[in-house]
Amino acid sequence: MHWDVFCRVIDNFGDIGVCWRLARDLASRGHEVRLWVDDASPLAWMAPGGAPGVEVRPWPQASDQQFSVGEVVIEAFGCELPDAFVRAMAQTASPPRWINLEYLSAEGYVARSHGLKSPQSSGPGRGLDKWFHFPGFTSGTGGLIREPGLMREQALFDPAAWLSAQGIRPLPGERLLSLFCYDARPTLPGLLELLAPGPWLLLAAEGVGVPGDLPPTVRIQHLPRMAQPQYDRLLWSCDLNLVRGEDSFVRAQWAARPFVWQIYPQSDDAHATKLDAYLGLFLAGLEADERVACRALFNAWNGLGALPPRPPLLDAWSAHCRAWRTRLEAEDDLVTQLIRSVEKTG
Repeated sequence: MHWDVFCRVIDNFGDIGVCWRLARDLASRGHEVRLWVDDASPLAWMAPGGAPGVEVRPWPQASDQQFSVGEVVIEAFGCELPDAFVRAMAQTASPPRWINLEYLSAEGYVARSHGLKSPQSSGPGRGLDKWFHFPGFTSGTGGLIREPGLMREQALFDPAAWLSAQGIRPLPGERLLSLFCYDARPTLPGLLELLAPGPWLLLAAEGVGVPGDLPPTVRIQHLPRMAQPQYDRLLWSCDLNLVRGEDSFVRAQWAARPFVWQIYPQSDDAHATKLDAYLGLFLAGLEADERVACRALFNAWNGLGALPPRPPLLDAWSAHCRAWRTRLEAEDDLVTQLIRSVEKTG
């Protein structure tokens, strides 16, 4: 099928990161994809080689522009399609499947809202139906992006060789900590003290500011921007990953290594509710003391509480992350579910 994916880059790289993974995954399965984006510049480092079957198009500007329309149109994260394109959809003999791809959440409304139809009663899309696809962590939701063969690729991965090729050379006994966050200054020194004894090699993503008052057991290496497959391998290589937003958060879960998630902060504190809902799922099955320590660590990293007296035990945390990934693998991935929903109603 031909897919049109629309994406607006708001203020970070998560939206375009998710949409690029979606487009690349669809194309790898034989579909043709046009990715319409208002700022394609992050793709220069995120996906420098592009991907076969994916055509990147600038966001439409002219209201009188003529459009061909694919069989499926994805409106990512409520970005609102251009009126002219919606009008072309409505005028097509066989209107496309119009899907609103929502943000990822573990909240209860996700399962209740996933797959619902919204008939359009006004505007240029009058008479069309828009369908809601909610990514999620449980059955009855829209799944997570997981490319075919990802787990096998990771199983064959050689971390030592990859690290060496990137110029990352841990000293004897150093554990690796990747850092990708919105603001590390308030909590990072205390978190690293909590993780003592070291030594740790802190691998900071490009653009992340690192405070100067870190423990002496922590050595810092600043990394350049990485293409998505390279970033995935960084997560596979580290003992602990600090991630943010949506894209790196999902990839950390597929890495099955201990991680702490910094959720995108919202002025009305809605992020606190979202974090609590996720932790309720993620921490189930973890031994009680470890569950308390892990929840406190996540909350503290998000400015929602104090650091725990001790960190989660790394071995127990690692085993739990592997079990969590196994649980997620039991659900169909997001692209498989998208294709199935289109074929079912096409």
